[in-house]
Amino acid sequence: MLIMNEITLERMNALRLTGMREAFERMLQAKTAEALTADQAVAMLINAEWDARNSRRVEYRLKNAHFRYKACMAEIDYVHNRGLDRNQIARLSDCAFVRNAESVLVVGPTGVGKSYIASSLGEQACQMGYKVLYQNATRLFTQLKMKKVDGSYIDEIEKLGKNDLLILDDLFLQPLDSNASLALMEIMEDRYARKALIITSQYPPDKWWDMIKDKTIADALLDRLINTSHKIMLQGESMRRKKQ
Repeated sequence: MLIMNEITLERMNALRLTGMREAFERMLQAKTAEALTADQAVAMLINAEWDARNSRRVEYRLKNAHFRYKACMAEIDYVHNRGLDRNQIARLSDCAFVRNAESVLVVGPTGVGKSYIASSLGEQACQMGYKVLYQNATRLFTQLKMKKVDGSYIDEIEKLGKNDLLILDDLFLQPLDSNASLALMEIMEDRYARKALIITSQYPPDKWWDMIKDKTIADALLDRLINTSHKIMLQGESMRRKKQ
């Protein structure tokens, strides 16, 4: 029996059934296998492998999302008075907005936790099986401008479009020039009614028109973005200042 178990463990390794192997080792050490029926033992091993693979997939999605913060829904701060609606966050946490290819706008002054909330929603989406990418908006537009020079701009736009959820953090930190305005328009065109988007900004939506140099693009963008989005409107002093 001992030799047979060793062979079984070796073959589980060879087949890369790491979750199953670890569960089988635990069963052998605790001698619980003897108390299980055959179907119970098989179910336990299959479930262990399922959980292990799902955990690795989540880790992979989190790694490739490139979040600015390590954030999660359970640690969102509702104590500080910043106008955060717990019920609204709870509704968004089921990620229906990702399934329905909707946008979420997180708006408020510096330091009130916009990026953390956006990252928490992104982390939740990763946990639920969605492909997510976090991008600082200013840095992204600079990179896209460089991609135009080397001829890979279209490929980069297409890569962005493959994500189920794109997070653009700190949009309108500075006014958008013609290149950035066009890039944002193309990103929106690619995602509208197809893929989800989260935008964070210090400026309220009624100020965004002034931040886009090309007014034709501004009209087209804001008509689609503002009127159909979930809005998280934060207020108050910087939480970082309060913690000092």
